[in-house]
Amino acid sequence: MADTIAAISTAPGEGGIGIVRVSGPESAGLMKRLMLSCPDEIEPRHAYLGKIVKDSSRSDAEIIDEGIFLYMKAPASYTGEDMLEIQGHGSNVSLKAILAAILDSGLPDVRMADPGEFTKLAFLNGKMDLSQAEAVIDIIKAKSDLSLEIAEGQRAGRLSENIKNIREELLDVLAEMAVDIDYPDEDYDDDSGAYGKIIDQLRWVHSDVEDLLDTVSIGRIAREGVRAVIAGKPNAGKSSLMNAILGEGRVIVTDVPGTTRDTVEESASLGGVPIVLVDTAGLRDSDDKVEKIGIERTTQAIAGADLVILVIDGSQALDDDDRKVLSYIGNMSTDHILVVINKEDLGRSVSEEAVLEKLPRVRIISTSLIGKGAIDAAKKVTEAIGEMLDLGSINARETNIVTNERHVHLLRKASVEIDEAISMLQNGEPIEVAELSAHYAYEALGKIIGEEVGEEILNTVFSKFCLGK
Repeated sequence: MADTIAAISTAPGEGGIGIVRVSGPESAGLMKRLMLSCPDEIEPRHAYLGKIVKDSSRSDAEIIDEGIFLYMKAPASYTGEDMLEIQGHGSNVSLKAILAAILDSGLPDVRMADPGEFTKLAFLNGKMDLSQAEAVIDIIKAKSDLSLEIAEGQRAGRLSENIKNIREELLDVLAEMAVDIDYPDEDYDDDSGAYGKIIDQLRWVHSDVEDLLDTVSIGRIAREGVRAVIAGKPNAGKSSLMNAILGEGRVIVTDVPGTTRDTVEESASLGGVPIVLVDTAGLRDSDDKVEKIGIERTTQAIAGADLVILVIDGSQALDDDDRKVLSYIGNMSTDHILVVINKEDLGRSVSEEAVLEKLPRVRIISTSLIGKGAIDAAKKVTEAIGEMLDLGSINARETNIVTNERHVHLLRKASVEIDEAISMLQNGEPIEVAELSAHYAYEALGKIIGEEVGEEILNTVFSKFCLGK
């Protein structure tokens, strides 16, 4: 007999409602045990209001809480099994007492659920494929509108459908190759019509796989956020700019150069796209041991940035420290550099031409981070970032965007194997060898949606889930 599992499904803390979830053959029995005056015939998908008790068979049954009981009959449930949800008040004490009553019920094979076990059952019972199951945890962990839209599309099966269509195309190619293997009417070379057709079909499949891989950089942004490093020499206004964008005093600001000694990170949302702002220690020559460590961390942060926001004190002419910073930034590999000429309220001593001489083709804006100018500066900077990274072109509702590292690995493997099969056929190698590479690609794509995956992979995937999901 299958186990019946139970767990608290709502996050720890206080709330209006808390949910304890049960899945397995004892779901109805547990409802009758925990609900005072439970009806003999339980109607599936009917919400019952009742007293939650430890043992309804006792005349002096101890009342834990009052709440809603919702029973779902297999297979019309999230897991595909009989399920029970008990919705009580959102108190940790109450929810733990309800869970304890379930686990101490004495009914056979009732136990605490493992992390992600409810969704794992949904996958095993065919309620969703593996990529859809992985999207569930992405929805739970979504930190922006973009990441939520992508995850919801994948949960709904849009990526799965894409992968299935590519596999069907590849399966047609494999069938063509199998015919040539089983019925070799003649020897083919790279000019043969038969091989030419197969090569063209493989190229189409390869193109479809590459289209998905082309979204990986956007997927990383959706998952991790745009990493924007604010750099410049001390006292240029870096921390003031970060505070202005965040709309709060996150970083200490003084008129003393070198106030920021370490990198300071904070997440925000830019038009629904996550962004990680990194304030850094001022770049300059220094004998201060602590400041030197901060400067080293600044250079490391800049090296790993998607975007560098260089802040320059525009009220003073460029000095040696400014020129060193401009030279350093100019040697970076990224083209995403935004220069903010700050302190225009104090007069303008730095021209855009002087900056462009050191950093050709960079985006430049001028501003003041004093008073209401900070709001205007934040708006200018966020608009510039959106335009530079073309964030407005990301449409997660219409395009499949790959965010999962496991999917990326398998798509890359499929791409390599298909490319290898094409090369083999072009070089006149036996079709049996090329067919093997194409088959490996077919298997790799299948693993994305959960076909031919072992228990070890499933355990790794679902171990990332929280209890109760």
